[in-house]
Amino acid sequence: MDGRQWRSTIAAAQAGDRRALDELVAGWLPLVYNIVGRALNGHADVDDVVQETMLRAVDNLDTLRDPDSFRSWLVAIAMRQIRDRARRRTADRLADADARGAADFAELTVLRLQLEGQRREVAEAVRWLDDEDRQLLSLWWLEVAGELTRRELAAAVGISRQHAAVRVQRMKARLETARGIVRALDSSCSDLGRVTARWSGRPDSVWRKRIARHIRDCARCDADAVPGEVVVPAERLLVGLALVPVPVGFTLSLAFGGKTAAAATAATASVGWSAKVLGVLTKPAVAVTAGAMMVAGGAYVVTQPPGERPPQVAPTALSTARAPVAAAPRAPAPAASRPASPSPSLPASPSVTERADPYGTVVDAVDRAPDPDTPPAALPRRPESGITSSGGPRTVMNHRGEHVTFTGEGYVLVRWQISPQYRPGGLVMPSWTGLKGRLFHVASGGGRRMDDPVSADGRTSGMGGPATGYTVLPDGTQQMWQNEFFYLDGTVTLTQNERGADYGITVAPSTWTAVTEDLAHGPDRGAIRYGLVRDNGEDSAPVPQYVTRGEPQDPATVAQRSRV
Repeated sequence: MDGRQWRSTIAAAQAGDRRALDELVAGWLPLVYNIVGRALNGHADVDDVVQETMLRAVDNLDTLRDPDSFRSWLVAIAMRQIRDRARRRTADRLADADARGAADFAELTVLRLQLEGQRREVAEAVRWLDDEDRQLLSLWWLEVAGELTRRELAAAVGISRQHAAVRVQRMKARLETARGIVRALDSSCSDLGRVTARWSGRPDSVWRKRIARHIRDCARCDADAVPGEVVVPAERLLVGLALVPVPVGFTLSLAFGGKTAAAATAATASVGWSAKVLGVLTKPAVAVTAGAMMVAGGAYVVTQPPGERPPQVAPTALSTARAPVAAAPRAPAPAASRPASPSPSLPASPSVTERADPYGTVVDAVDRAPDPDTPPAALPRRPESGITSSGGPRTVMNHRGEHVTFTGEGYVLVRWQISPQYRPGGLVMPSWTGLKGRLFHVASGGGRRMDDPVSADGRTSGMGGPATGYTVLPDGTQQMWQNEFFYLDGTVTLTQNERGADYGITVAPSTWTAVTEDLAHGPDRGAIRYGLVRDNGEDSAPVPQYVTRGEPQDPATVAQRSRV
């Protein structure tokens, strides 16, 4: 699979061609699936990591300058997601996931590629490698199979080609040891049977050392000591092997603020991979796979067949934004001038006794979600001369300290991607700093609040669930929706302050037309609810809770409910 052969498709996708983007996703999904699957050996997180890799690739496609480098660029994204997942997980959660019996990628490799003999032995030996070796093997396997180059392997790992050669040699040596273990366990050595009598059957580093030590001292288990048997080097066994086909039923759902969404499902189980793009879906992403649950744009989505709406639960049942228990660092305006819920039915309007320019006296406050079937009020149209972004057309910020500066007059989208499956707990909100001019919070959309229930029992939402834990907002913080829209007249910097719970935000200039279309995407089109208009057309529209005209050294210290 050569990225250069995809130059025209990539260029068309960058230009906004949805058909080309779907073709790109469908064509390169098998490569990503094989890299992630082998690196994690079919762990329960494989689907999530593949989903996140493709989401980030499509969402950042505009930043790719050279279409010929698409393959190495995509592989680097996949490896970063694999490493991030390894950094975030805990031993307890890993053991719990393993206990649920995730699909073993070694078994998939054997069954779907119909491997026998020593090829099967290599696939099964992967189970005995440590995480770091499996990550490297996932790339090296594709290199010897002709799917990657050594330069791309080195770039994905983030090391030089010379260092990559050393790392590969060490990994191959440990792979050969693991192959010996697989052969020995298939033998009838009674001494090995006594050694492994208390073994649970789950490969780990302790038992790898014990069994390897036995093999070194046991002529019966040492394949090299068996007359007439030649052990073929792994690279000769893997040359030209096809990619493991994506399993039937695997569904990928991507949504990017209405940009595109593609659902790709493996169509056959034959050698090689065949997939058909089932359709182009608009936000929010809902794939036609009854009963499945996946992550799309960071929010859990319970997928339903067309015509079936998910059961509605009280919208505040899973709110993790607690009411304030103490005064905010900087007191907001009196209640008479700042309604508790700046909703269409209760517009935020200044008192007649206030000064002529009440901008900044009304800040976001905890409110209740409107009825799901209530269409939003009309969004006032503000002047749009255009917004420029230091991060380009679309910026994805996943780590603490990443920031982007907006300048101009127009609308800005902030799209939330909360990941309780990686790290739940207290969330440190992003902040707006260095504000010159005015910044309004004009609308919330995306088809859902992040605390909307998405499971039949009402216990799981975009903020988490019993299986993952919950992402918890600071006391009194406004519950975010999937898409939050702001209006800027001036300049401001938005900073990602991730410290506790894992989350990411995608930010981009937007337009009044795009915002209006997003808000009107209601339940009758697959969303959980219509959007909410917060702007009443006056200067008393709410401002973000974490905003300041100052430029603090640590943006995470911006006072909640700051007045500007």
